Amino acid sequence: MTYIENILKHFKTIASIPHCSYNAQELKEYLIEFAKSQGYKLRVDSADNILISKGNPKLCLQAHYDMVCVGEAPKIELETRDGWLSAKESSLGADNGIAIAMMMSLMEESLDLEFLLTSDEEVGLLGAKALEFDLQSSKLLNLDYEDEGVVCIGCAGGVDIIATKSIDTMELESPIWSISLAGLPGGHSGVDIDKGIPNAIKELAQALVELEDIKLLKFVGGERRNSIPTYAKAIVSSKTRPSLDTKFEIKQIDSTKSRAIEEGDRILQLLATAPNGVVSFDKDLNIPKESLNLAIVEVDEGVCRIDYSLRAMSMEGLGELANYVDSILKRYGFNLRYEDEYPAWKPELNLFTQDVAIALKSIFGSSHYEAIHAGLECGVLSQKYPNIKMASIGPTIENPHSIRERVNIDSIKKSFEVLRLIINKEL
Repeated sequence: MTYIENILKHFKTIASIPHCSYNAQELKEYLIEFAKSQGYKLRVDSADNILISKGNPKLCLQAHYDMVCVGEAPKIELETRDGWLSAKESSLGADNGIAIAMMMSLMEESLDLEFLLTSDEEVGLLGAKALEFDLQSSKLLNLDYEDEGVVCIGCAGGVDIIATKSIDTMELESPIWSISLAGLPGGHSGVDIDKGIPNAIKELAQALVELEDIKLLKFVGGERRNSIPTYAKAIVSSKTRPSLDTKFEIKQIDSTKSRAIEEGDRILQLLATAPNGVVSFDKDLNIPKESLNLAIVEVDEGVCRIDYSLRAMSMEGLGELANYVDSILKRYGFNLRYEDEYPAWKPELNLFTQDVAIALKSIFGSSHYEAIHAGLECGVLSQKYPNIKMASIGPTIENPHSIRERVNIDSIKKSFEVLRLIINKEL
């Protein structure tokens, strides 16, 4: 069996074990038993992070073992087509399962390395924030980047805003209609936020505010805070069938007596005009400097809730962006709370990042440095371990956090060859 076949074998096993964020216990136990079977020492902390080590390691390899479950996931049916691995009607979990599979392959070689496997990365870097380990290594290579041939040396910080308010309703009698928008491309709310992907919540709200004589009963949209919404649905009353573009599905509901939201027009106006997408762009790094994602909306049962995901390449920028959104939502009477804040990772060039770049160039023919407009655990880890040099690499993964997620098999093979070069230099 070739090493790429071995990696894919391990990934197939990983994909068969449910490991959505918050529900990855079964995979955790499997990885623990696997590492023990290879003769490694293990520690597990109270946040379910796993530290696997042997000998006197100088290099720590790091990845997370949870995944974003979209579509049919955690039921994952793997498909291979034209050199790409994907999943049928679900997210794939190559983010970050391919990295875990690479680590498992390396463990089988009994190398003197540290392997740091973190929990619940996809829901706010929760495992990394709660780490309780002291690392032996002087260098750490994160394997959660998604573009081959690139050394990532910096990342965005972020925070989620959850806004809620009570809403009053009034009784009315009128034909009731369901209006939905589904099947939009979706994508990662950080790395894909500048790619012109439509937000289903915004699309539906902007269409509804143009209609006359409708009353809002319910509005729901979005799937995950870190995903661009693919779906939104509204229940409205209208004497006649709403006239909208054919991309919206309209169905009449068998009910003429219901309760409408008294300030429904105002809520729709907020959703239609609320800021979303790239706020400013960093031309030097060629990535967004600040961005926000109108991620989840639920208007029902007397409560309106809006979840926002904010990102910025500096903590100062993140604070300014949060104040901006805060002022808008409070103007509409919302109460706000902040969750899952994580720090930015300031870009740095050093001997370790240069060694990584040299290894990439030797396999891919070229390499360059980048920062990413998304949260990487290196942002948290660089604060916890300020004396450890860090970099991030990985194979090409397209459309993570969506049912279109896929990973390039040749890129996995070459990325593993890069990894072996880096390890050989450190051993």
